[in-house]
Amino acid sequence: MSGGELLLVRRGHGPAGGRWSLPGGRIEGGETAAEAVVREIAEETGLDAVCGPLFGWFEVIDDSYHYVILDFEVTVLGGEIACGGDAAEAAWVPFEAVCELPLTDGLAEFLAEAGVLDLIV
Repeated sequence: MSGGELLLVRRGHGPAGGRWSLPGGRIEGGETAAEAVVREIAEETGLDAVCGPLFGWFEVIDDSYHYVILDFEVTVLGGEIACGGDAAEAAWVPFEAVCELPLTDGLAEFLAEAGVLDLIV
């Protein structure tokens, strides 16, 4: 988050291809969760960041997969926003426009319950 905006990426492929989500991905072998957060933000958005505390978590369950999503507070240090990795697009999205986008399953509800967005889901 930054001044009324949320950093989002549009997924390029996979189960959530074409939908908008928070930057993130798998934790690689030997990597801490905090290291993965910083790496994924850099890969998907081109931005340099520092990982803060765990903000919240939720699960996405389907017949063929079960994801446990961990969301951390992050401080963006700088860089130029540019999509990369498996992100097809990256953008700072104003809070009021977030729910107008096709979001990944459970994201709007998570953001509302966490108090990030003032919306009725």
